[in-house]
Amino acid sequence: MENALVIGASGGIGRAVAAQLERLGVAVTRLSRSVDGFDLTDEHAVAAGLQALDVKFDLILVATGALEIGGSGPEKSVRALSARAMLDQFALNAVGPALVLRESARLLPRDRRAVFAALSARVGSIGDNRLGGWMSYRSAKAALNQIVRTGAIELARTHKQAICVSLHPGTVATAFTEKYLGRYPAAPPDEAASNLLRVIAKLTPAHSGGFYDWAGKEVPW
Repeated sequence: MENALVIGASGGIGRAVAAQLERLGVAVTRLSRSVDGFDLTDEHAVAAGLQALDVKFDLILVATGALEIGGSGPEKSVRALSARAMLDQFALNAVGPALVLRESARLLPRDRRAVFAALSARVGSIGDNRLGGWMSYRSAKAALNQIVRTGAIELARTHKQAICVSLHPGTVATAFTEKYLGRYPAAPPDEAASNLLRVIAKLTPAHSGGFYDWAGKEVPW
């Protein structure tokens, strides 16, 4: 791998992935809202930021997302549902990565292996949902998985060696999750980054369109 693009590189996982890639000698382009003004909820900012790049990337990783937006956290039940909060979740967790995917065909090489990966979440699995709650976040991540699946099909028509996947990083100890760690063990960002890069390194075009966890196991839709 020579070049990688990490979207959300100022966050816990994105920063750790970028740092590990750089230690491996990979040239990393980092983009984030807080550092570069790269706001996934702004279609024009996404288009302008990516169209300004003139590099072919062996890896594009969308490491963005939020459980809580504008003070609205995951709902405990459908009774707590807010249209505004749900739209915010979709804008960041589904539409934003879709906008990056829209520009990716130009940024991924056609003559060699390349990976587009977006961080999803196991709670976005419809088949694995047995607890309810968190409707907005779950639905947005489920939508992301469909976006990735559809993108994989279309990308394969022009990029025969490309791989387009959703990845569940596991529970990671970051500012993203600090309010919600209670009952679950959490990996530090460096460990999560190592796990993700290990999975990415083993992916083949046969995996494209799939949803995999931090250990490389397929997650049900």
